[in-house]
Amino acid sequence: MTQPHDPRGNLVRPYAVTRGRTEPIRDIPIEAVLIASAAAVQEARFAGHDKYRIAVLCEPKALSLAELAAHTRLPLGVARVLVADMVADGLLQLHSAAPKTGFTERMDLLGRVLGGLRKL
Repeated sequence: MTQPHDPRGNLVRPYAVTRGRTEPIRDIPIEAVLIASAAAVQEARFAGHDKYRIAVLCEPKALSLAELAAHTRLPLGVARVLVADMVADGLLQLHSAAPKTGFTERMDLLGRVLGGLRKL
């Protein structure tokens, strides 16, 4: 007789994923657009499961930090720490989607990001 699968066995504390770190090495805005570098998927295989998943998601198309957190089901803070590490390691290229103009344009952009997340 097989044991029923216990979903609690899949839970990992966020600090275990980031090796105890709660702050990223650089600030990554939630709307920042990320693109995998040419060798990201190959190199990320050795960087851990979550970094590999992020690299695979960013290889075919650019995604925002918010989208990556949603697709990987990682807390935003954890995704931000991992993505910042990957940018520092050259696995991801960071492109700011934030307009250089005013507060109103930035709020419009955040509204569009929120709308996209709700559609997921």
